[in-house]
Amino acid sequence: MAGHDSGSQHQFTGFQKYFNSYTIIGRRNYVIATYTGVALLVLYFKFRPKKQTPAVTAK
Repeated sequence: MAGHDSGSQHQFTGFQKYFNSYTIIGRRNYVIATYTGVALLVLYFKFRPKKQTPAVTAK
């Protein structure tokens, strides 16, 4: 019969249990991690302290 071979189920452990390309949940976790990383970068650059420029001094 055509279709998925049920005899070759993947049993992942550790990191691969949550981040894999074989299951919908594993792919979803990659997407969530990517979006979170991008959001953290945006927040970092938005809220980091600005460099202070020295005020003009009269001589």
